[in-house]
Amino acid sequence: MKQVLRFNKIIKSVIIAGDLCLLNLIFISLYHVFSDQTLGNGFIHSLPQLLVLLNLVYLLCNYSGGVILHERIVRPERIVRRAMRNTSLHALVFISLITLADIGAVSVRFFVCFYCIFFITLATYRLTFRHILKEYRKHGGNSRSVILVGSNNNMAELYREMAGDPTTGFRVIGYFADLPTELFSDNVSYLGKPAEVVPYLQTHPTEQVYCCLPSARDHEIIPIINFCENHMIRFFSVPNIRNYLHRRMHFKMFGNVPVLCIREEPLAQVENRLIKRLFDLIFSGLFLCTLFPFVYLIIGTAIKVTSPGPIFFKQKRSGENGREFWCYKFRSMRVNKDSDKIQATAHDPRKTRLGNFLRKTSIDELPQFINVFLGQMSVVGPRPHMLKHTEEYSKLIDQYMVRHLVKPGVTGWAQVTGFRGETKELWQMEGRVQRDVWYLEHWTFLLDMYIIYKTVKNAIQGEKEAY
Repeated sequence: MKQVLRFNKIIKSVIIAGDLCLLNLIFISLYHVFSDQTLGNGFIHSLPQLLVLLNLVYLLCNYSGGVILHERIVRPERIVRRAMRNTSLHALVFISLITLADIGAVSVRFFVCFYCIFFITLATYRLTFRHILKEYRKHGGNSRSVILVGSNNNMAELYREMAGDPTTGFRVIGYFADLPTELFSDNVSYLGKPAEVVPYLQTHPTEQVYCCLPSARDHEIIPIINFCENHMIRFFSVPNIRNYLHRRMHFKMFGNVPVLCIREEPLAQVENRLIKRLFDLIFSGLFLCTLFPFVYLIIGTAIKVTSPGPIFFKQKRSGENGREFWCYKFRSMRVNKDSDKIQATAHDPRKTRLGNFLRKTSIDELPQFINVFLGQMSVVGPRPHMLKHTEEYSKLIDQYMVRHLVKPGVTGWAQVTGFRGETKELWQMEGRVQRDVWYLEHWTFLLDMYIIYKTVKNAIQGEKEAY
């Protein structure tokens, strides 16, 4: 156990040391590049003080929870998110402190370049370090000896996770169960009944014990826990839920009560919602104050000239948490009584000639930036559906209403991955819903940027499903 903790501390220390080297190298390099151009006199004569503050802020913000590479299973996107969090937190604190200290003129250009380069370099460095660590564990280094207590589908899947990927460093010695079972492969040994676990641990050094015995057998579980606690062996309880719920779960604590939730939503965190809302406000505000007035004059005039009726088409849609809101679009159809009932089709007779162009180029969606600015929508998110579709599909498709846990978007992951336009068959809507749920479970700011890029690219190239 002491070796485990020592190794983890070494990894964290090496990572932090590498972070600091990158931080200082990039800062000093850009400092010399920018010093003669945009940095004020007070700033360029304060390099020693700036470096001290730079490093102290990083240590204070990131040492305790900034490193996760030592964990056995860490997804690459989680490493990138942590690098983004570290960079953003450091930027907020460091820039605030040097502004309050009145060191000198702070160059926005300098800090934008510095933090962009630092984030990219930091993420690359940590992903590379993680790859090296995985290779080290793959070849037997930093391994953990494990025994399993109990046999059910849940424990069998846990074994496959441990043994299936040698880069995690788990070395499963064997399992204890009432009887030998075929749930485990022939490579893992049957060690005896659960009552024999403690005698085994007394004579066989083991680092981790995973137990899936039901709570009704607490008279067998408690002696194992007590022995592990008194001999520095890590004990893990594995809840048996896989027999009815085959999906990833997330562990949380409510006071002293452990709780498993069925999904983790990045946008449930206040800081992520704040980042997304700030971007929405800035993006929609800039668009509405610059390009939109010209678009409105040109497109609005064309709509009025080509067909009678209003410039905007507004329709009630389902928003975040099921709240209804008026969604705005440039009118692309003749005024008709079926607009709230029938979805647009490829050769819809209700469309105007100008409407075909507006839909093909997605220009008809631009007024939705008004909804974004008002906080009813986001730039990126699941597309809002008409109320009739929400009512119908919520009864036909599992998880359909999950997509309403976040704000709807002007564009979304489903739309840039092939699920756009008319949903003629149920499987098409099911595919759209699956991608919407995936998006809210895997949201990152970089993912939003990628979706925006793909949306612009598709709009320029043209989409056959855009009608």
